[in-house]
Amino acid sequence: MVWSSSLAMGLSHVIVCLCVAGVWCQTSVAPTATPTIPPTIPKPPPEDVKHVTVTGQNETSVTLEWTKNTKYTYELKFQNGTSLINTTATNNVRETQTVSSLTAGTEYNFTLFSVEGSDRSSGLNFTADTAPTNVAQVNVTGQDETNVTLQWNKVNGNGITYELKFSNGTNTTIPVSDVDGPVTYTVSPLNAGTNYHLLLFTVFKVVPSKGYNFSAITRPLSVGGVNVTGQNETSITLQWSKVNGTGITYELLNNTLRTNTIIPAPDESGTVTHIVSPLTAGRKYEFTLFSVFEDVRSTVGSQFSAVTAPLNVEAVTVTDTHRNETSVTLEWKKPANGVSGYVLHFDDKGNKDIDNLGETVTHQVSTLVPGKRYAFTLFTVFEGIKSSGASDFTVTIPPALIRPRCDYLSSGYAFSLAWDVPEGIWTSVEVNVTGKSPQRVEGEWVMKADIDGVQPAQAYQVSLASISGHRMSKAVSFSCNTDPRGVIAGSVMAVLLLCLLVCLAFFIWRRKPEIFSRPKLLFVDSKLTSNKFKAIPMGKFSDHYHTMSADTNRGFSEEYEGFIPVGTEQTQKAALLEENKNKNRFTNVLPYDWCRVKLTILNPNMSSDYVNANYMPGYSNSRQYIAAQGPLPTTVNDFWRMIWEQSVKGVVMVTNCTEGGRTKCEQYWPLDYTPCLYGDLLVTVRSEKRVTNWTLREFVVKSRDTSEEHPVKHFHFTAWPDHGVPEGTEALIQFRGLVRQHIESQENSGPTVVHCSAGVGRTGTIIALDVMLQQLERQKAVGIAAFVHKMRLSRPLMVQTESQYVFLHQCIMDSLEPKEKMIEEALYENSDLIYANATALREFQAANPKA
Repeated sequence: MVWSSSLAMGLSHVIVCLCVAGVWCQTSVAPTATPTIPPTIPKPPPEDVKHVTVTGQNETSVTLEWTKNTKYTYELKFQNGTSLINTTATNNVRETQTVSSLTAGTEYNFTLFSVEGSDRSSGLNFTADTAPTNVAQVNVTGQDETNVTLQWNKVNGNGITYELKFSNGTNTTIPVSDVDGPVTYTVSPLNAGTNYHLLLFTVFKVVPSKGYNFSAITRPLSVGGVNVTGQNETSITLQWSKVNGTGITYELLNNTLRTNTIIPAPDESGTVTHIVSPLTAGRKYEFTLFSVFEDVRSTVGSQFSAVTAPLNVEAVTVTDTHRNETSVTLEWKKPANGVSGYVLHFDDKGNKDIDNLGETVTHQVSTLVPGKRYAFTLFTVFEGIKSSGASDFTVTIPPALIRPRCDYLSSGYAFSLAWDVPEGIWTSVEVNVTGKSPQRVEGEWVMKADIDGVQPAQAYQVSLASISGHRMSKAVSFSCNTDPRGVIAGSVMAVLLLCLLVCLAFFIWRRKPEIFSRPKLLFVDSKLTSNKFKAIPMGKFSDHYHTMSADTNRGFSEEYEGFIPVGTEQTQKAALLEENKNKNRFTNVLPYDWCRVKLTILNPNMSSDYVNANYMPGYSNSRQYIAAQGPLPTTVNDFWRMIWEQSVKGVVMVTNCTEGGRTKCEQYWPLDYTPCLYGDLLVTVRSEKRVTNWTLREFVVKSRDTSEEHPVKHFHFTAWPDHGVPEGTEALIQFRGLVRQHIESQENSGPTVVHCSAGVGRTGTIIALDVMLQQLERQKAVGIAAFVHKMRLSRPLMVQTESQYVFLHQCIMDSLEPKEKMIEEALYENSDLIYANATALREFQAANPKA
């Protein structure tokens, strides 16, 4: 189509020619006018995104998400930059964009444009915040039972707050002051003794940081109160109620010694019992007890004090110069320390407080009965606490006989003596007549005696003295004349008797002259007849036992009293050396020097060869046993050295480690099967068998230096009370059988070690029982008194109490019972005990075929 400009200006209409498919056509002619161009419709701009969602935030980035259109690309502008986002995805797909390298805890203004070609939308404005920075560290600056105080440095930035989250999901918002410096916040109320796991968030607006994890512990509740339930010379027993909470332990501060002890709480009981040892006798100790939860103490400790029992006096003496018929004066030395007074329990007179604190104390007890045996116990006292007590007995002087007199008898060849009964107690009268051996007239109510074998018409000096036990009254002396009428008759009778004897001798010589050439068999002198104590044949032992038991064991009491001074004159110098004093459990049980066991001095640094032990005689061996005290904490190593050096293969223990709340012997072997080192010796428990009355153990002792090993059998009798006797004899007799079987099975072994607590009472009794049963088997006789006397020459106080001495005799009596009777009594009286012990014996023999 061509326009003619010349015609256009002069024509009032325009002819438009259209060529359609090569055909020209004529259109209508418009009126003459100026031509117009059709209007252009403008293209609409791209549509804005309707909404942007913030789907992620951290300290350096935000993540945005929106619905995108496939026609557009997008342009994101914010304060510090522009981000172009290309899209090739299909329509209505979500677009995700992470903007990074941002500043923590900051609000950012964003504009998101939709772009099509060179056109873009007006833009969607929105904001997004980055998460703030975590706190660097949280410190626990304070704790008590109901709260903890936390402190941390502020995080830089405006509008920062904090949020504390507990492990149970509880949240707490923490305001922040405008003051510079650290943030301090106290969390309460909380439960005592609890470990809280916490998460502290820094918050900017509503955006939290990732959180700082930490723990905080509240202090446990304090112990309510501590009771002192037991005290002896070396320990104090404490008891208190457990503090509520799991995992609670206790810390005991000994403020006097400046030591501390961690004490676990028992699971099975609501109370905690703890023995504090070793301590010094007669001393006051100050303590503070804290409850502890995960190394955090209670706010307040329970403060208290307690004292140990004082030492007993070493000995109480009653000399004859301070003894008369109605009073005795006791004398003793004050112990080294910790004594504020004494309490004397004197037989039926009850208790008497004695305040004399001199170095030597004397006390007279009066209004007593003459010739009576009085038992007494002397206790030392320190701040109201009594010692275990030192027991002994004494006897008042017997009464002198009243109105002694004599009379004729048998024509002068005898005379009679008589006297009146004095007041008091006496058991016999000793009669001494010039030229005759002393004789005893037995019986408290016998008031006469006939003296024969004297000559008529003679004067005889007589003295009479009453006897109570081993005590004798002052003698009453006087002269007695015999009847002179018997002189003539006596002369005639003497001549006739002489003739009769000559005739008899001649007759015997004629009939059997060889009898005069034989040794003097009728006058054999036995060594036993000169001994103080004679062995009792087994056939006569029952009568002997019943005689000694009469009148409430009076015979045993009198015989046992005779052992008191035996051996006491012997030296004990080694035990009293300064470096050895603390190795003695008791100050009155010290080994005699002549037969004490000596340790080998291993190196120049060792100052002593001392151990509290003595060699003891056996049936046919002067050193068959070693009697020792139960080891102290400081002498356990020495005890094992003694076992090693003496080639000991058996140890007999006749005490429990703790009796009546008091420590009697330190446990000197491992608690379990884990080997323990005692000095240079490694001890391992190889086996342990417990039955009703005893426990059998087998140890292996190994030298760390030479790797040499020795087996040691441990025979532990557990049913014997201190200072008492077992309930019956059978269990101890069976136990002794196990020990004897082991001893006889060992060739070329050393002595058998026997110990209790002090190493004298129960120790002496079991040794004596073993020897007496051997003597009974081989000699068909038994000499208990003689052997106890012999033991006391080797170690003081062996068979320490009268009841133990009587029990020894009872054991022999029961050993003499017919076997059938013993079996019958065992079945009916104590079947469970015998079954258990017999079973243990069989098992022990099966496991030890050589034993």
